[in-house]
Amino acid sequence: MKTFSATPADIDKKWIIIDAEGVVLGRLASIVATRLRGKHKPSFTPHMDCGDNVIIINAEKVQMTGKKRDEKFYWHTGHPGGIKERTKAQILEGAHPERIVTLAVKRMLPGNRLSRQIMTNLRVYAGAEHGHEAQNPEVLDVKAMNPKNTRSA
Repeated sequence: MKTFSATPADIDKKWIIIDAEGVVLGRLASIVATRLRGKHKPSFTPHMDCGDNVIIINAEKVQMTGKKRDEKFYWHTGHPGGIKERTKAQILEGAHPERIVTLAVKRMLPGNRLSRQIMTNLRVYAGAEHGHEAQNPEVLDVKAMNPKNTRSA
């Protein structure tokens, strides 16, 4: 028996749309990272981009458990005394709430060149509107997969 290794001709990419409203952030990111990488397919090949294209809508309505909304992100501007901080709640209420979801998914992928290429297959939108109707995306209901995936505010 030979081990199957996918070639670019063997890869079949689908478009998937996920509604993030009321879904726990870490569980959502884990499911999306699996779909982006292609590990849900029997033809998974570790060195190829064989995952699906994923669209996430309503990223601003994602939920977090515990005190994670109050956790802070720190960064430094490079100038003396230039340390900055912002909580996840401030980012979700700000101009770019989709960055929380994007960063969570990015950190669940391995840190290599392939992961940076895979991240181009992810589109995250803060609201319900997206411009990918022409791709006919299939709906993936993350809420119905497991009752722990949802959380009421």
